[in-house]
Amino acid sequence: MKIAVIGAWHVHTMEYGKAILHNPKAELACLWDDNETRGKETAEKLGIPFQPELSAIWADSSIDGVQITTATCQHKEVLIAAAKAGKHIFTEKVLAFTCAEAEEIAKAVRESGVQFTISYPHKTWPTLKAAKELVDSGKLGQITYARVRDAHDGSVAGWLPPHFYDAAQTGGGAMIDLGAHPMYTLRWFMGKPSSIVSQFTEVTHKGVEDNAVSVLEFENGAIGVSETGFVTDGMPYVLEMSGTKGSLMIHNDILEYSCVETEHKLIQKTDLPAPDPMPIDAWIDAVTEGGKAPNGIEDAIALTELMEKAYEAHRTGKKVQF
Repeated sequence: MKIAVIGAWHVHTMEYGKAILHNPKAELACLWDDNETRGKETAEKLGIPFQPELSAIWADSSIDGVQITTATCQHKEVLIAAAKAGKHIFTEKVLAFTCAEAEEIAKAVRESGVQFTISYPHKTWPTLKAAKELVDSGKLGQITYARVRDAHDGSVAGWLPPHFYDAAQTGGGAMIDLGAHPMYTLRWFMGKPSSIVSQFTEVTHKGVEDNAVSVLEFENGAIGVSETGFVTDGMPYVLEMSGTKGSLMIHNDILEYSCVETEHKLIQKTDLPAPDPMPIDAWIDAVTEGGKAPNGIEDAIALTELMEKAYEAHRTGKKVQF
């Protein structure tokens, strides 16, 4: 499978590019970026040609798929063009700024019939897979509360690129970027919420929120909390989930839970499942071997909806309904 990289804007551009290079079923063809200097530097690091004309990639029938790592503000244009050109699509999250844009992209993807994957890597983790099995088994009863925190020190340590603080390119700050992981995890575990409220702040005052919390309400009375930030060190990931018959906690790569079978004692679950292939590798498998790629267009739309409502709640200071 021959793949072109569309955009060197994102901090995960090299990670995905290297994953393709290391996958025996795929090869990197070239890289395009609207910033020629950045594009050439990244292409050189990956050992592939820089392609200055995006239209040449769409017209090249030897290119089967594309890795989309442009600025989020460019997603609508490049994703629709990729779909219309018949290129299979792997894209960084989020899909788009608004549900209206997401639906336009989805229409092109559905009509083209290409394999589409958005990168939700946390769903591949053994701990989260085991937690999902526990929840779906009913051992914890009805889930009444969930909290997912994913944070890093990108703003205080200074390793995030300056363009990550340009809301015109990103659509926001910590919530729309890193906060995507707690958001899609809550949606995966608990379904579609009924309302949301948000509180975003700026600790480093770089123009976008770097400390953010959204609280989601569900029809059955459950509450979900999505926490994120660029100003945190020491505890990057926590998931807590409580139900009417038990609870669980994930901190980094450890899963502990309690329910009837543990005599309501909190114990570590050691028989974790194997990790799933990373989304980019699963996408390559789906294209080369058949089957369905994970995290499809409907999942991408669902995350866009969560983000659009979260930011509306922050701007208005009000509870926003879904």
